[in-house]
Amino acid sequence: MLKQSTNKLLLISSLCAFTNAAVAGYEIKLTDQDTITFGGYIKVDARYVDGDVAYQDFWTGGGVALSDSKSQFRINANETRFSTKYVHDDVTGYIELDFLGGGGNQIISNSAHPRIRHAFINYKDILAGQTWSTFMNPSALAETADFAGATVGVVFIRQAQFRYTIDNFQISIENPETWGGDPTSDNIPDVVVRYNLKGDWGSASISALGRSLHTVAGDSETAFGASIAGRLKTIGKDDLRFQFHKGELGRYVGAGTAPDLANDKVEDITSYLVAYRHFWTETLRSTLLYGAIEADLSGADRNQWSINLFQNLTSKLAIGVEVGKYTMDDQSVDSSYGQISVKYSL
Repeated sequence: MLKQSTNKLLLISSLCAFTNAAVAGYEIKLTDQDTITFGGYIKVDARYVDGDVAYQDFWTGGGVALSDSKSQFRINANETRFSTKYVHDDVTGYIELDFLGGGGNQIISNSAHPRIRHAFINYKDILAGQTWSTFMNPSALAETADFAGATVGVVFIRQAQFRYTIDNFQISIENPETWGGDPTSDNIPDVVVRYNLKGDWGSASISALGRSLHTVAGDSETAFGASIAGRLKTIGKDDLRFQFHKGELGRYVGAGTAPDLANDKVEDITSYLVAYRHFWTETLRSTLLYGAIEADLSGADRNQWSINLFQNLTSKLAIGVEVGKYTMDDQSVDSSYGQISVKYSL
């Protein structure tokens, strides 16, 4: 039964993190054991792209190579995000949506479809549901106006899983999917083990991935990969974020840059990202980054750099400007972009 005396709305300024899916916003205390929190943000992006890679609202590491260079300008609010978190004793339920699920058009309504980003239950040391892969370290993602920010250099994947955490060690079984082979034969979950480190110097993670992939010819191939990623404190509030990934990683890195299998053979990938964030003042900051990926069989060779400037106008409202360039060296094409973003955190 709800206690009316505790039914009040509180504005929380701190960031509450649960398995790296963060929510900040308004908290309603229902009882001594129950709270519900609503959070998210509204983000508006104005983006100009010029080059011989077909326009994308954010670069995923691939794209259609154009015979002639083209320029395009678009404004969208699709990254806008909403989340809710319900806590009862040791149980947490979390749901997060954004509007990058497709749909809509530029002719009439731009009615973009919502999509699930996170939907999971956390009970003590056990997590079940969809969230960031245990192989991924979200704290190593750079602050960018571009939604993904050099995806070629990062592990960027959300999927259903069961995860167990004990102290700094995590192990999970996650949804399998053979990209470039026969996913209908996937019958063994992906397995991830991860160790987290944290200190006055910052934080880092070391992860290993094992999978069973299935070829079109009906064979089974074992694939392994490893990752190290983190965020290091430097001078003042500045930080250095890094990621390095190596092995038979396929769909786990680059947001779809290279498949798991190429001509029924396991793809080997090297991918990395380096990003330095500098605070000019308490509210003004910049990030300079570079990310790259190389794949041995498909020949994918991609990279991206960018630099930005963000200013907090209030504690909840920020504006940013970013310029950058992404290159598909294996196809001898590239595009440059400029973007202005306005973000209002709930």
